[in-house]
Amino acid sequence: MIKLRLKRFGKKKEASFRIVACNSTSRRDGRPLQELGFYNPRTKETRLDTEALRTRLNQGAQPTDVVRTLLEKGGLLEKTERPSIAIGKSKLEKEKLAKAKIKIKEEENDSSKAESESNEAES
Repeated sequence: MIKLRLKRFGKKKEASFRIVACNSTSRRDGRPLQELGFYNPRTKETRLDTEALRTRLNQGAQPTDVVRTLLEKGGLLEKTERPSIAIGKSKLEKEKLAKAKIKIKEEENDSSKAESESNEAES
């Protein structure tokens, strides 16, 4: 299977990446089948060879997650919500609801305590 992934190059701690098409079993910095673009994470510079990328995608090449986001930003792929992201969002919503319920219960307890204290002070 052909993968579209990043190949690291540059100095230590100043990495830049090339977007390459390579066999899925080859090493990260091994010899690629084709170089398709460039990405510099420090300056957010991205250069894409759109024609070559389209042909590779039509041939069935699978992009990695990072390359997929770069292609989505470049307008080559439609933005799709991945299952892992959807699961994470649903977990966050559940946690927010649980915290809101706890706050409401605490406020009810505080208000009932205040009422009982005011009733005791009156009598």
